[in-house]
Amino acid sequence: MLKLMRGEIYRLLHKKSLYIYFASLAAGYLILAFIRSGGFKDESAVNDAMSLFSLLPALAGGFLFAAIYTDDLNSKNLISLVGYGVNKTAIIITKMILMAIFSIVIFGLVPVYHCAVYTILGRTVTADMAATIIAVSLKSLLTTIAYAVLSGTVVYGLQRATFAIVSYLLLSFGVIGSLLSVALNTFAPGLLMYLMSSITDAILLGLRSGGPLVLPVIEYIIYVIFGLSLSTIVFFRKEMEF
Repeated sequence: MLKLMRGEIYRLLHKKSLYIYFASLAAGYLILAFIRSGGFKDESAVNDAMSLFSLLPALAGGFLFAAIYTDDLNSKNLISLVGYGVNKTAIIITKMILMAIFSIVIFGLVPVYHCAVYTILGRTVTADMAATIIAVSLKSLLTTIAYAVLSGTVVYGLQRATFAIVSYLLLSFGVIGSLLSVALNTFAPGLLMYLMSSITDAILLGLRSGGPLVLPVIEYIIYVIFGLSLSTIVFFRKEMEF
């Protein structure tokens, strides 16, 4: 598994489109902030983070998901790995770890860049504001990893890159969550708190106001374990043509 992970890290770090894509996002964000800078208020840095960071699971996580999970489908490398005897469980876990590592790097840099942009444009970002911005970025990070793991079931079950990416985007843009919210609100409102958006909101609230963290963290871990387990089941049941 370590050999596979090293190879994947090498492949991703030498993927030019990764650097071009995130550099473009950073440049676009700087231009957008500059255009809006005339209307900035004291709380704009936090308010903008709370609104704009909600797009990160789709914009940043979507690219990472495609690069980590679906590139192997397009290149037929997934079939080759299995054909050479790489354990399917090892592949699933490796992909999840890679998604977590690269997401942590990106979502760790985002608050730094966000605060730097607002500072350059003349707005003071206090320590408390920075802490809130980091917490919001953490919520987006957790959402990204969870949705990638859940969408992994489509990767290994259907092995169609388009279906996998669409499923991830539907999750990250909140389409599936909204539909589930409507259904649960009608038939089982008590289950709304178990949606991923509710769980990550509870974690964010716990970080910012000192609320309970243990239960939402456990619920989040259960989600991830469920996604990995389901991916393992469908992957082992999927017959592959070599």
